[in-house]
Amino acid sequence: MDFGAQMKKLRTSRELTQEQVAQKLNVSRQTISSWENNRNLPDLEMVVLIARIFNISLDNLILGDPTMTNKLVKDGSEMKRAKWNLYFSLSMIVAGIISFLLFRLIGSTVDSNGYLQEPFFLVPIGYLFLLVGLIDGVIYLVQRFKRN
Repeated sequence: MDFGAQMKKLRTSRELTQEQVAQKLNVSRQTISSWENNRNLPDLEMVVLIARIFNISLDNLILGDPTMTNKLVKDGSEMKRAKWNLYFSLSMIVAGIISFLLFRLIGSTVDSNGYLQEPFFLVPIGYLFLLVGLIDGVIYLVQRFKRN
């Protein structure tokens, strides 16, 4: 049995309307309708909440539908990738800030020949790290909001 049919069967067996189920799940009635008609599938958090509300196991709710199982596996790997993407963004921004701090801490000196000695290379490296971190962070946010 597919997820939509399972969802509809659970709802009707408990004599609930789509609106009532939607209120319990904090979603719209149209969302419930799209799940029941297999136009969309809920994410993992929502599946757990559905199982709790209908008091059934996740196995009974999910494993009967291979498309639902595949979607949950895909969602899990996307979340893991997104988390690493966020860590990368933050580490690039921190590395940029550290580059600027090092430039300030090391400072500049004039040697005995009159040449200015300063770690100027840290400035473009800092900007590069910040730029990469910010671009990657924006990509992460766009992808996250696109999914929701």
